[in-house]
Parts: sequence; C-alpha cells; structure tokens
Amino acid sequence: MAHPSTGSPPTPPPVGSSTATALGAGRLPWERWPGFRPRPLLARITLSPAQTILVGFAGLILVGTVLLMLPAATEDGRPAPFLDALFTATSATCVTGLVIYDTADHWSTFGELVILGLIQLGGFGYMTSTILFALLLGRRIGLRERVLLQESVSYGQLGGVVRFTRTLILVTLAIEGAGALLLAARWIPTEGLGRGLYWGVFHAVSAFNNAGFDLLGGFRSLTPYVTDVPVNLTLAALIVLGGLGFGVLQDVTNRDRRLALHTRIVLATTAALLAAGTAGVLLFEFANPHTLGPLGWPGKVLAAFFQSVTPRTAGFNTVAIGQLYDPTLMLIIVLMFIGGSPGGTAGGIHTTTFVAPMAVILAMLRGHPDPVLFRRRLPPVIVYKAVTIALLSVAFVVSMSILLSLVQRVDFLPALFEVVSGFGTVGLSTGLTPQLTAAGKGIIILTVYTGRVGLLTLAFGLTRRQRRLPFRYPEEPIYVG
Repeated sequence: MAHPSTGSPPTPPPVGSSTATALGAGRLPWERWPGFRPRPLLARITLSPAQTILVGFAGLILVGTVLLMLPAATEDGRPAPFLDALFTATSATCVTGLVIYDTADHWSTFGELVILGLIQLGGFGYMTSTILFALLLGRRIGLRERVLLQESVSYGQLGGVVRFTRTLILVTLAIEGAGALLLAARWIPTEGLGRGLYWGVFHAVSAFNNAGFDLLGGFRSLTPYVTDVPVNLTLAALIVLGGLGFGVLQDVTNRDRRLALHTRIVLATTAALLAAGTAGVLLFEFANPHTLGPLGWPGKVLAAFFQSVTPRTAGFNTVAIGQLYDPTLMLIIVLMFIGGSPGGTAGGIHTTTFVAPMAVILAMLRGHPDPVLFRRRLPPVIVYKAVTIALLSVAFVVSMSILLSLVQRVDFLPALFEVVSGFGTVGLSTGLTPQLTAAGKGIIILTVYTGRVGLLTLAFGLTRRQRRLPFRYPEEPIYVG
C-alpha cells in the first residue's frame, strides 16, 4: 500500500524495536506491514457450502490436469492429451484408481508424485486440504470455513472441528507412515532401498486413501502378490482403517464412554460385509482355473478375503478381475456400491446409508412403528436422507451404465461394473477403461466426480438455496403394495 503523499511504501518499524517484535512474532513477512488484517480464507466467496465443495474439487482436478500435461510428467517426454490427463487427475483426486495408462509404465517419477499428491489431498477432502494449507500459512479459520469443514469431515458439532481436523491429519499421516514402513520392509530386500521405500510410501498412501493406484506395471495391480501375507494384510488393514472414518477410530480408542450408535453400525456392517464377501468369493471362484483354482487352501482364503476388502473401496486386486465369473462380479458390484463409511476415504453410498433402509424394512416386517438399531430409534430425517441417497444412486448408476453400454457397444454387465467402480471411487476394472472412447471417458469422469462429491452435494450445488416451508400440508394416506 503506497504512502498517500510520496507514493512510496511505508517504512517498516526498526529492527529490534518492541513494535517490530510485536508485529513480527510468529507472523509471515507480508503480515508485518501496518494495516495488514488477516482475513478468513473464504471470506470473499459467496458460494453455498455444496457449491464450495464442488468448485474446490474441480479446481484441484484442473491443477492436477495441467501438471500431468507437462512433458516432464510422462516417461517418453511427450505431453499427455488433455482428456487423458483430466481422466487421470479426476481418478487420483477422487481416490478412484481407474486408469487409461498404467501408472508405472506411462508416467515419470514426477507424474507419479503428482498423482500421489492428488491422492493425498483428495483423500483428505477439499475442505480438510484447504484448512491444512491455512494452518501452515497461519491464516485465521473463520466461521464459514468451520461450517464447511464440519460438513466435509462429518463431525457432529461445530465447536472443536478445527482441532478434530488437525488430529485427523496427524493420525492419517501416522497410519500411512506405519503402513509404508511395513511395506518397505517387505520390498527393500527384493527391490532395493530406494525403490522399496518409494513403493512402500506410494502404496500405503494409495491404500489408506482407498485409491488403488499401483506401481507394479503392466496393469497387473497386485496379482504377483496373491499369496503374499505381509503385503495382503498390511494393505487390507490400511484399506479398512481408511474406510472406517476417523470419527469411528477416535470413538473406538476413547474408553471414557460407550460407543456411539454410528460407530456400532459401521463396525458391525463392515464385519458382516467382509465376512459375506469372503465367503461369496470363495464359494463362486473356488474352482475357477483363472483365479482361485490353482491356489492352495490358505491362498484361496487369503485371495478371497482381499477381494472382499478391496471393493470397499480401494481398487487393488490380487486376481484378474476380468476372469471372474459373473456371480462374483455381481457380488463385487454390490460391495462397491455400498462402499465404506461416512467421514472416511472410501466412496459408495456408505454403510450407514445401506443399513438405514434395511432397518425400515425390518421394522415393517416386525410390525414396529420405528426403525430401531442397537435399541436406538433412527430419526425420520436420517432415514429419508438415506433412502434418497440410495434411490438417486441406483437411478444414476443404471442411467450411466446404459449410456456407457451404448457408447462403447459392450454388454450391460461390464458397463455396470465399470460405472459402479467409478461411482464408488473403487478403481477395479474388467479391462474396459483402457479401451474407452472419448465419450466413454467423459461418462466415467462425470461418474467418478459425482461419486466423490456425492449426489446430494451435486444436487444442492446445482440448484437454488433450499428454503423450508413455513407450514405443513395436511396428511392423507395412499394405497401401496
């Protein structure tokens, strides 16, 4: 800001003076000038919370697209086409894992690091990443950012949300670090120190954020490690922990009070889906000569378990997905559609959204007036929201699958698998993604983006602000069934 009389900048306080010390302590250089006032990070943005999240993710994707289009991002030094870079950036930011090019074969180390950064920021979520940079820059976190952050991390109250987010970031990095060390200990003896450490970090971050990107090359994913116990169990643990949500992890480690209803539902549903998925894959693929058939009993169980973990929603695979029988593909589609849990890095409609309508069905069959889980009634507004999300998701997935089937001229099941994989931000593929046309890539990009931000967020972001009616209409029954 120029001086009003001379046009020259104001003279800063003398170094060593008490004024300079007061102004400079713990502040950035540009914050030391007189008249500087820290503003909340989003003070001038007038978007709604839903629109802010939509624009934030889109902005991060565009930045990633530009970086991946640089010649330095590819192995051969040729810039990636815009649509392919956009597809990869969307898949990484939305922690999905669907790829047109094999990550290790096509992208350089710089490109892989860009993808890794997008995975980490996308796994945190737009608002969490924004708050992270704000804290690093010493910016003030205003009320608006706190409200957005509360919605982003699924935190129950406004007070303490920044402290919760700071802890979330630290715990995330700690878990990823522990996973990286375990994986590096397995890979260093065979791959060398540098590659072993790099692989450990990359795959730990990819697993905890449920992204599914790998560095093994040849579109193999983790098939060379189908019977490798340390790799399978370490990655499975990272995937499950990332999919549970930090709120659940915090609740489980807090011994001062009983588990919240949300935590009990998430843990019970996760355990049930893992058990059912393992049993289903083992049953359907037991004699398949291209998947579990050649393996011994321990290998069959381990492979079946990992294939039940990864659809929720990581995208790694230790058997060839394209060789699975149709019943197994349908089972995996269901698991991908359900996904992980709110507040975590996993996608899908989420476990609680799946369970709430099931509770309504059970209540109706038992003749109970209210849906009850663990001796607690579910509020009607929660049930309405869950049913809305589930029905909208089914309609969206079916519509996109029909469209992709027509555009790519493939059968409905492969198209459905690819769309659900994108919508659930999973990343598993039967082999269709590398063959996508420009129109097919556009469909998957839209599907992945919608799955990451959420259908309700997208709907609220594209419509006018919601207004509550100041009255209620009279009630009248209708005939159903």
